[in-house]
Amino acid sequence: MKRLIALLLAFSVGSAAMAHGSATGGALAGATHPLLGLDHLLMLIAVGTAAASVSSQLLLWALGGAVVGAAVGFSGFQLGSAELLATLAISVLAGISLLSWRFPNNFSANKISGIVVAAAVSIHAMLHGLEAPKDNTSLIWWSAALFSSAVIAGGTYLLLKKSAIAYRKTAAITLLVLGGALSFVL
Repeated sequence: MKRLIALLLAFSVGSAAMAHGSATGGALAGATHPLLGLDHLLMLIAVGTAAASVSSQLLLWALGGAVVGAAVGFSGFQLGSAELLATLAISVLAGISLLSWRFPNNFSANKISGIVVAAAVSIHAMLHGLEAPKDNTSLIWWSAALFSSAVIAGGTYLLLKKSAIAYRKTAAITLLVLGGALSFVL
């Protein structure tokens, strides 16, 4: 785990460039797009970590936020400081993971967590919608990107759900720090 943290820190310092703005059509481009920017990858890991810490229902909230955000972005709507908000959203989701141990099985806290996850993911998805190809390859690109994103978030959830709580806490703390650090790199 320490090696993974060191690798992520080195990558975040070594490459400030995010993948937003680099989308082009095709299945391979769509599938690899969520992996190209550290903010993309960390957000998906943060969603999986929050779901493992709070409830698997957060994965559905994330999907809903992704669909709404992508549609808003695809329509051309832009939110000021969206890149900054997207990086800070990683830390927010990490915070939800850390707070989950203070409010275990609390229905209100779980519902609020779902809304926050949907909002955080929608910001990222809006950026994807802005950069997505507007031609006939768009559906292929989106399908591949959605599949890749679901594998990362779902895989993180499955991995951490079966792990000791200490690993979830370590992942959340790491995401909290990296999300904050990425906001300074912009």
